[in-house]
Amino acid sequence: MSKISIRFYKDYKVRAVWDEEHNHWWFSVLDIVGAVNEQDDHDKNRNYWKYLKAKLRKEKSEVVSDTTQLKLTASDGKKYNTDVISQAGVEELAKSIRNNRAMAFLDWFKYSENSIDGRSKKKAYTLIEGNLVADKDVGTVKALQQIHAYLFGGLYDFAGQIRTKTIWKDGTLFCRAEYLMKNLAIIEAMPETTFEEIVNKYVEMNVAHPFMEGNGRSTRIWLDEILKKQLGKCVDWSKIDKKEYLDAMRRSTTDASAIKALLQGAMTDKIDDREIFMKGIDYSYYYEQED
Repeated sequence: MSKISIRFYKDYKVRAVWDEEHNHWWFSVLDIVGAVNEQDDHDKNRNYWKYLKAKLRKEKSEVVSDTTQLKLTASDGKKYNTDVISQAGVEELAKSIRNNRAMAFLDWFKYSENSIDGRSKKKAYTLIEGNLVADKDVGTVKALQQIHAYLFGGLYDFAGQIRTKTIWKDGTLFCRAEYLMKNLAIIEAMPETTFEEIVNKYVEMNVAHPFMEGNGRSTRIWLDEILKKQLGKCVDWSKIDKKEYLDAMRRSTTDASAIKALLQGAMTDKIDDREIFMKGIDYSYYYEQED
């Protein structure tokens, strides 16, 4: 039960754990209840589930019999036995709540994994687990292209290809296409022996924005690969708030102090911890979701 996933529905976490023996995900019932009801009070979610479980038992619903208990990490960092349910059970649970919010959640749950982000995120898990970036290439433009090509191959026809058009995002103009290749060569040559140097390189690559789409998801993996190689550390992205991260990255074009402080506070030496990198991918993709 070592593969952990965190999915986000309207900023509510839905934790899941992979069952190797039965080859499927188990999802936290309390997280589903909280997401459907848009309620982040743990006690209220627990009481609601207690009431609903008793009601479903009287109705002899299979939802209750489909639940089991597994240890999941709570917000205090400790693991507790938690009611979990299979994917089919999630659909039945949502239907049993019987409100419009439950149907909206179910639409998201059933189709999110078929989206570009959902399919790409599965590839990201494999990319990290398989250690597919050659050590000699870490920190190069080639490595970043390899990461992008792996994440988005078959999803975007420009996967792994440096853009040839000038792009903007949220009022920010990224490196003009005619200067991009020259700038990428300069960024690749930047030193990466200290934390400060590595983050400076990361910030400059973000400003360059070499791909038409998927830059953030690719460069965060690229950053972690450099940190692992050079410092024996990586970022625990689950410790970095989405809004704070996005604000810091916007400001980094003129002042990188905020993003450096955020990243420094989230550094860990657990570079081989599967839960760290699985959560890291989940949070990385969460940063890209529209509010």
